[in-house]
Amino acid sequence: MSPVRITGPAGALAVDDGGRGGLPVVLVHSLAGTSAHWARQLEHLRATRRALALDLRGHGASDPPGNRDFSLGALAGDIAAVVDALEIQRFVLVGHSLGGGAALSYAGAHPDRVAALLLLDPIGDGKQIPAQQADSFLQGLEANYEPVIQGYWAQIAGPNQAVKERLLADLQATPRDTVVPGFREGMRFDPDPSLASYRGPILSVVTPYNDEPFSLHRLGSGFPYRMVTGTGHWIQLDNPDEFNSLLDEFLEISGER
Repeated sequence: MSPVRITGPAGALAVDDGGRGGLPVVLVHSLAGTSAHWARQLEHLRATRRALALDLRGHGASDPPGNRDFSLGALAGDIAAVVDALEIQRFVLVGHSLGGGAALSYAGAHPDRVAALLLLDPIGDGKQIPAQQADSFLQGLEANYEPVIQGYWAQIAGPNQAVKERLLADLQATPRDTVVPGFREGMRFDPDPSLASYRGPILSVVTPYNDEPFSLHRLGSGFPYRMVTGTGHWIQLDNPDEFNSLLDEFLEISGER
């Protein structure tokens, strides 16, 4: 199926849309990812409901933003443009990593439209990242982009060699002018307003490496989370069956099955 092209706030956005019935599920990929990262989830969900995944600005088949705005609010604006254009009024929202921050930002701005929110190994509270640590990483990224970014990706990609090679290829296909600003915005993300605004069902599915004081599910009074072991950061690629089961369970618990 060819992706649908939708006019976004900063250019055309590519959307993989299919399935019928049920409350729709909208899936948002990570930095240097694409909608194809959700292929197994789309296939699984479309057996019973409508499900779609978008390529965020500057990723996959979507246009890069002329103003180079990769803020979480801007990425949430991409989600808004897609669901508005497709006339989806209420839906379950799933976001991975940087896409988790975008999903939370959208949910905070439109809490009445998000029936349930699942965050897959999402970015955390950027305010709690020491400035020196963040600056050091970003300076290394600017000065020696290829070895720094490929080394970091290989470190978090997980044990599956085929998945690692795919992720490195996706990274290589994503412009540097998308990746570096995406990192910068993720490191300055303030999730507090969105967490205060969105009060619907919420769940994080995380790896052991994302169970820190600054992780979203640990902030404030916290919220439910499920731990997945034996995978890298891209849980949905390393163990799609386990993640699909957790997604089904969340949909059932939140009353959206």
